[in-house]
Amino acid sequence: MAEEPRHERYVNPYTDFGFKKLFGTELNKELLISLLNAIFDRSAQLSPGEPKQVVKDLRYLPTEKMEAYGERRAIFDVYCEGENGEKFIVEMQKASQDFFKDRSVFYSAFPIIEQGKVGAEWDFHLNNVYTVGILNFVFPGDEYDKDCFHHEVKLMDVEDKHIFYDKLTYVYLEMPKFSKTEAELVSMYDKWLFVLKNLTRLMERPAALQERVFTRLFEEAEIARFTPDESRIYEESKKHYRDLRNTIASAERRGREEGREEGRNQANHENARKMKGLGADSAFIASVTGLSEEEIAQL
Repeated sequence: MAEEPRHERYVNPYTDFGFKKLFGTELNKELLISLLNAIFDRSAQLSPGEPKQVVKDLRYLPTEKMEAYGERRAIFDVYCEGENGEKFIVEMQKASQDFFKDRSVFYSAFPIIEQGKVGAEWDFHLNNVYTVGILNFVFPGDEYDKDCFHHEVKLMDVEDKHIFYDKLTYVYLEMPKFSKTEAELVSMYDKWLFVLKNLTRLMERPAALQERVFTRLFEEAEIARFTPDESRIYEESKKHYRDLRNTIASAERRGREEGREEGRNQANHENARKMKGLGADSAFIASVTGLSEEEIAQL
């Protein structure tokens, strides 16, 4: 996870406040439009022949959704509708969690269900639904190659690999894998990912980011321009982010320590088993491995 400088100039987009400040308001929708178009342009490059999604305008929608048959709810970071009725869920996911994919699919169901026409003739026609996940973690289990960080997922026929249904799309960006430097930035996609990953570390606007949209972004991201209320909310959001990061780091450290301890125990048992097989007495084996004579007797 990215470290923050002692004296930051620009807002951290991985905080709830920072992400919604930059991308979650009507005032800054040009930033979100530019980001989405950069992402979809990259997706089009990875899937030649597939129609390219272009976002021309957006309308922000309420971010809290209630399940139709219960109290389960979803709260999106950003939820928008395009000019042709397509829906966009945009999420900044700060940390890995159990059943992340399940959660992502569950969230995408809300924009689908709400398209149903009640009390009217309806032929089940649906508009496109896009879920864009900006992930501050890497999918577990080495699911993807270390250099592969942009993933576009659709319903596919597993036999002949054609896209079975193209109106439900998930795009995930594994941000820790993005490693381009300022000198390597060429496309708007590169530039946006560089900004998302490095904004809170920057003290000046990089020379490579000269497009007008980045002028707007750096103006909005500058902490010195915040109102007193914005500064207070940002500090609270930043504290929550730091607490989460520290909790994750502690869990990872405990996991490594437990893993090393388990490895030592396994090695001791294996060595004891070998020595016992060679005829060494239990007292000697216990002195070498640290196991009790009772444990050795059970081997």
